[in-house]
Amino acid sequence: MSGVKELLRVEADGSISFGDYELEEKKKLADFEHQGDLYKVKTYREITKLERNGMFVYESVPGTAVTWFGIQDNSVEFSVEGERDVQITLQMEEDRDYAIYVDDVAAGSMRTNLSGKLVLSVELEAGKPAFIRVVAR
Repeated sequence: MSGVKELLRVEADGSISFGDYELEEKKKLADFEHQGDLYKVKTYREITKLERNGMFVYESVPGTAVTWFGIQDNSVEFSVEGERDVQITLQMEEDRDYAIYVDDVAAGSMRTNLSGKLVLSVELEAGKPAFIRVVAR
């Protein structure tokens, strides 16, 4: 999979998929309704960004394709694919510890600051998705 060609779609399990890192020019899709929320995605080769109800949710530099993105009460999980290593920023609960797993292997823990931003770097191989899980402690 090289990208979500619809820019944003709902999967059968209720999760969402978004982003296309192969685009040379920025594309965006706004006002996508899912489970009572409005989503907006901006994506291309250099960045992928997701907002829900006007608030930041996800950003990657460079751009990525994200599948099965799901938010639970105490965790976020998704599969991410890109052309090279990526830095991902997630909006989480502020001032809280999180355990980070990449392909079901513990990759460490991190504490968010007062803004609730969690930043992680993921080593990607072109064409091979990595499964990310971030769980509150």
